[in-house]
Amino acid sequence: MLLDLPRRSPAVARLLLIGPGIAVIGLFMLIPLGLMAYVSFLDRGAYGGVVWDQHTVEAYTSFLFERNLDDSLTFNTDYLQIYLRSFLLSLSTTLIALLVGFPVALYMSLAPAKWRNLLVFLVTVPFWTNLLVRNYAWILLLRTNGLIDQWAAGLGLIGPGESVSILYTPWAITIGLTYSFMPFMVLPIYASLEKLDFRLVEAAYDLGATRLKALARVIVPLSLPGIAAGSILVFIPSLGSYVTPELLGGSKGLMIGNLIQLQFAASRNWPFGAALAFTLLAMVLIAMVLYLTRFRKLPE
Repeated sequence: MLLDLPRRSPAVARLLLIGPGIAVIGLFMLIPLGLMAYVSFLDRGAYGGVVWDQHTVEAYTSFLFERNLDDSLTFNTDYLQIYLRSFLLSLSTTLIALLVGFPVALYMSLAPAKWRNLLVFLVTVPFWTNLLVRNYAWILLLRTNGLIDQWAAGLGLIGPGESVSILYTPWAITIGLTYSFMPFMVLPIYASLEKLDFRLVEAAYDLGATRLKALARVIVPLSLPGIAAGSILVFIPSLGSYVTPELLGGSKGLMIGNLIQLQFAASRNWPFGAALAFTLLAMVLIAMVLYLTRFRKLPE
């Protein structure tokens, strides 16, 4: 009787299929998020941590305002600047990854079928190395008298004793983030282009379209879902990245992830750290809502 119940009731069958996933998400994501939301409305303890019986919105107030000695509030843009810097760096990373990743994905989709799996394998090879190791490798490349400086000196681009001075700049962070998350851009675009019927491109050629017009009016529009998915998968991790800005950006490259880590570790201001994390979560949810609104399937 119990074994036949899923067959007779589609609702029970759906519940049995999605129930384990919902349970895992609830246990390992929703409960921690709920706890962090509760912490963000608590008062900071005198020696760190929280005071569990004192509720306040001071953590969210501190994001935009600074409290003076007379307990008055003054508008403070320091944290907004960090969020703006993080947004701009993540956006530039996404754009560069798209400009580089789209031609790579297009080349992979046009390659013979026997080579495609190998190309996908080569794209995923960086994932075999720890992110920390990869960022340290970029330090060796970008540091003063590193390989980049040696190549530039060999080409005559800089004089003896001079340096390109890329390390510990926003450019270094952008380079590191782009390298780290490039596969997240290439693979979704490749998945869209692989399903593309290239007879449509041939039809565009027959109608007089040049290669550039065929790319702009046929290939790119049909690959927009993959481009959007890749952009989301690059932008969101870049926005909350911690390791790359810490190693390649130095003290001048503070991003949201580094700011949250400082609040939980060095400053021991758990409510403010939780409030910053939820502000970041709100930004991520907005991006996801925009994606779903634009690329949701229309009813047939």
